[in-house]
Amino acid sequence: MPISRNRWAAATLPVAASLLLAAGAAPAFAADDTFTRQVHQTLPLTATSNGVKNEKECADIPANQDGWHFVLPGNSTTFVKLTVTFEPGGQKVVTVFGPPSDKHAYVASEPGAKLTAASAELKGADVPWFNLSHTCPATTKPSPSTSTSPSTSPSTSVSPSSSTSASPSVSKTASPSVSASVSPSSGAPASPAPSASVAAVGGSTGGDLAKTGSDAPIGLLATMAGALIAAGTVLVVRRRKASAQG
Repeated sequence: MPISRNRWAAATLPVAASLLLAAGAAPAFAADDTFTRQVHQTLPLTATSNGVKNEKECADIPANQDGWHFVLPGNSTTFVKLTVTFEPGGQKVVTVFGPPSDKHAYVASEPGAKLTAASAELKGADVPWFNLSHTCPATTKPSPSTSTSPSTSPSTSVSPSSSTSASPSVSKTASPSVSASVSPSSGAPASPAPSASVAAVGGSTGGDLAKTGSDAPIGLLATMAGALIAAGTVLVVRRRKASAQG
């Protein structure tokens, strides 16, 4: 018995519908699956390269560094890990994203550094790439990293070598020379009086006196000199008297 047209159509409709749905559906990833995509822009780039949009702020990037803001298209994909490479600076891995959501990523680099590579591990709806949204060029110069360790050790060494050596040498030389020469009328020459020489030497500031001759005391020498002078005077007086009487 032939199948009626209506019954055949009813039997084949579910099969055809399932085939159409399967053919038109876009491939989707499971919620926990991740995939890797590259940045959309052609590298290398600097934060001030032509065609790169510049902004004043990139989240919490310091003003003395270049800031880089990456973003994903659509609202169903998020960053899991972002890996970028700068020259200079090397490779950096970012695993914390936002604000305002995990479809935004921010990276800092040295001022003027080149972005040479950028890839991201993503999850959610499939996307062909991610974008460099804009950059935030550094507005201040980085503070120089000078290690201040002053090794100034002034060694003021005052070694006064003022050795006050007071050694006054007082040399007193008393040479009283009494010479009495009497020429009486008789023409007999008078014997000259002996000359006494007294030398007193003061050695140190304490007033110690040095001895002269054969270690004779100065007082004794002075007494002998006085006696000789007196004897010579008496002799002169006597001879003058004798001469006057004669």
